[in-house]
Amino acid sequence: MIIESIQCKDFRNYENLDITFDEGCNIIYGQNAQGKTNILEALYISGTTKSHKGSREKDMIRFGENEAHIKTTVRRDDHSDQIDIHLKKNSKKGIAINRVPIKKAAELFGYLPIIFFSPEDLGIIKNGPSERRRFIDSELCQIDRIYLYELTNYNRVLTQRNKLLKDIGFNPSLRETLPVWDEQLIEHGKKIIARRRDFITEIAPIVRGIHTSISGGTEDLGIKYEPDVEDMFFADELIANRDRDLRFGQTSCGPHRDDVFFSIKDIDIRKFGSQGQQRTCALSLKLSEISVMERSLGQKPVLLLDDVMSELDSSRQNFLLDSLQDTQTIITCTGMDDLIKNRFPVSKVFHVEAGTVSDKERIE
Repeated sequence: MIIESIQCKDFRNYENLDITFDEGCNIIYGQNAQGKTNILEALYISGTTKSHKGSREKDMIRFGENEAHIKTTVRRDDHSDQIDIHLKKNSKKGIAINRVPIKKAAELFGYLPIIFFSPEDLGIIKNGPSERRRFIDSELCQIDRIYLYELTNYNRVLTQRNKLLKDIGFNPSLRETLPVWDEQLIEHGKKIIARRRDFITEIAPIVRGIHTSISGGTEDLGIKYEPDVEDMFFADELIANRDRDLRFGQTSCGPHRDDVFFSIKDIDIRKFGSQGQQRTCALSLKLSEISVMERSLGQKPVLLLDDVMSELDSSRQNFLLDSLQDTQTIITCTGMDDLIKNRFPVSKVFHVEAGTVSDKERIE
């Protein structure tokens, strides 16, 4: 999978943006707050329909405008396709593939496999469980449309159930409708738990192998799925906690409370690991996505690195760069770091200043 070009109109700080990428390593550099990350955000939206920041659509439209357009051309095998995203301030976004509108955003998932890696991702191990659930969900939603369907419906039912739990406090007669929502939550939740377990089982040896290589063979990483409740017991737990849920007005058990356990020599590195161990584990986790996506979709993903090189020491930088062979990579940074120029073959360079992008000379 190769991103050939992207064109944006009235997206973030870009009135008009038109970039043609190389299939190798592309560097986008410039000072902070000039618009580098906005380019990666537009690319990520082209593959997932959503911002990696979780931004609202209206906030991504250039100030003073009502609409924004993103047009991305990608090459799959021996042909090119066009993905159009139309963001609107006061209505639902439009999405088209080769100028043919699609009815559901889910139809786009997996069409452009894409991995976003930012400095915030280096905190995925030491931060809360929601970060680790987000990692699982973002990966699975791109490679498994059934999972995307189940997750979307689970979140919808969970929101409705939580609202009902609060409403029952004011209108107790509504309690008789609770089993209807429980049944739906259990149906979708059990499938999510089972799929997450399979996913962690699949990536565990990949992550472990990468971590071992980065650490020079000195550390053996353990990774295990920690469901809040096992799928076979979800129904029983949900019913058993019903009075508690009514008291607190929220659903207290389910896959929305899952976590992933990481250990070295049986030590929980989420809590007790060194910063180096946590960062190595985070890097291993992100790099595992390349193998998983290629295996699942038959296409190498595009890797977006948002100013992450400055957050890694030299050994982790070297390992990351060595891992990017044959993977189209688009990197943002504040300056043309000597390590990137001399350690890794850079194919194309762009400079960003105040929302204007200019091509720079090719670096050999």
